[in-house]
Amino acid sequence: MGYMNHNEEYPENYLASILKEVKTIAMVGASPDPTKFSYGVLRVLHEQGYNMKPVNPKEGVDEIRGLKVFNSLADVDEPIDMVQVFRASHALPGIAQESIDIGAKVLWGQIGVFDEGAAKLCEDAGMRVVMDRCPKIELFRPFWKPKLGQAI
Repeated sequence: MGYMNHNEEYPENYLASILKEVKTIAMVGASPDPTKFSYGVLRVLHEQGYNMKPVNPKEGVDEIRGLKVFNSLADVDEPIDMVQVFRASHALPGIAQESIDIGAKVLWGQIGVFDEGAAKLCEDAGMRVVMDRCPKIELFRPFWKPKLGQAI
C-alpha cells in the first residue's frame, strides 16, 4: 500500500476506514487505573462495540473493566485487527515487530507515540499505520460519523 507521511494530517478516509473495518483491538499499555488516559480510551472503544483485548504484563493486573488482561500480544486468544499502543515511543519498534508476528492489520500509536522505523517496518509488512493520534478523539469527529455508520 506504500508509505504514509506520518508527519502530516492523515487523509480523512484513511482513519475512517480503519475505525470502520477493525473489530478486535489489542491495547498495549492498558491501565487498570481509571484516572489514566488509556483507561478512558479503553472504556469508550469498548462501549462503541470494539472487542478490546488489554495487554499489560504487570503482576496482579488480571482484568480491566471486566476484560481479561493478557501479558503479551502473543498471548491474546484470538486474531487481532489493530494494535493500539500506550507506551513510550522507544517501545514502538519492538511492538511493531510483535504486531507483524501475530498478523495484525493496523498499528496505531497513541498521541505522543511516534517512531518512523516502526512505521516503515509495519508498512513493509503490508500493515496500515497511524501514529500520534487518539482513536477515541477520531471516533467522535462529527464529520466522520456518517462514514462510520453512526448517527450524528
